Amino acid sequence: MNVVQDFPDGIYPARGKSEIESIFPPPYFEWFQFTKDFTGQTNLEACIDYLCNYMETNGPFHGLLGFSQGAALSALLLAYQAQGKILKQHPPITLFVSISGSKFKDPAISEVAYKELIKVRSVHFVGERDWQKLPSEELAASFDQPLIIRHPQGHTVPHLDEEAVEKVCSWIRHGVEIKHENRKKTMNAERSWLKGKL
Repeated sequence: MNVVQDFPDGIYPARGKSEIESIFPPPYFEWFQFTKDFTGQTNLEACIDYLCNYMETNGPFHGLLGFSQGAALSALLLAYQAQGKILKQHPPITLFVSISGSKFKDPAISEVAYKELIKVRSVHFVGERDWQKLPSEELAASFDQPLIIRHPQGHTVPHLDEEAVEKVCSWIRHGVEIKHENRKKTMNAERSWLKGKL
C-alpha cells in the first residue's frame, strides 16, 4: 500500500515565540490567528478557502493529520464537510489523526460544527502534561468512537511506547480491513447491477 503525504505550510507568518525554535529553523507559519483567550480568531475564513481550494486541486485526500492549531483546523474541516458546507467536490475524508488538538471556543463556530458527532475514524494523542489536555479530550469526544492514545509528555508530537504503537497499528489494520470490505461490497453491487442489465 503506497501512502503519499502532503504537508502544506500555513499561509501567515507565525507570531510570537515557539518551543520549536530550538528544533527547527525558520521561517515559521500559522494557519490563522487565535485571540489571547482562544475565544475568537482572525483570518479563519481565508484559511478555510485556501485549504478547500488546495485539497480540491491537489487531491483527493483520504485523511488529515494535524498538530495543535492544525488539528483544530482539520477537525473543523471534517465537521463542515459532513454538514455539506465545504469540500462539496471532494470525496469524504475518512480518517483523522489529532495531536494536541482542540475545539473552537467561538460559539458561532462551536454551536454549528460540533452539534453532531463527526463520523470519521479518528485517533487522538493526548499528553498528560499538555496545557491542551482537557481541550484535546473534548475534541476527541466530538468524534464517533475515537481512539485516544494517552502519553506522559506535554504539548508535543509524542514518542510512543510499544503499547501505544501497537494500538495505532491495530487501528490502521482495522481501517484497511474496513476499506477492503467496502470495496468488496461496491464490486458486488456493481455485479448485481450489471446482471440486471444483461
